Amino acid sequence: QVQLVESGGGSVQPGGSLSLSCAASGYTGSNICMGWFRQAPGKEREGLVAVYTGAGALYYAESVVGRFLASQATAKNTVSLVMNNLKPEDTATYYCAAARGPVELLQCRNYFAQGAETDLDYWGQGTQVTVSS
Repeated sequence: QVQLVESGGGSVQPGGSLSLSCAASGYTGSNICMGWFRQAPGKEREGLVAVYTGAGALYYAESVVGRFLASQATAKNTVSLVMNNLKPEDTATYYCAAARGPVELLQCRNYFAQGAETDLDYWGQGTQVTVSS
């Protein structure tokens, strides 16, 4: 059984940095399509980042491009997200999500770029990120 285990997050002042990590425990495939959504109170869930391990980051939302950096971690089927220059509007619950089995790179990108969250098979527990002074 596959489980996505999230870690990281927390509270920081505007301009600060935080990191998130997502590990696909129990996943036996060679590579995985994985990424993050976030949801702030009263707002729709937003697709932020798509990564295909072995290929790298495929998508960044306009709201985070140039500030967030996703990369494959050393551990297999684990992806890290470094969030720099954080703003109060980045405050949200961040959810890691992944697709079952191999997928085309464009499909992986579109899961997150087009908000196709119902097509994703695995979800993390959610991690709170709070940016305030």
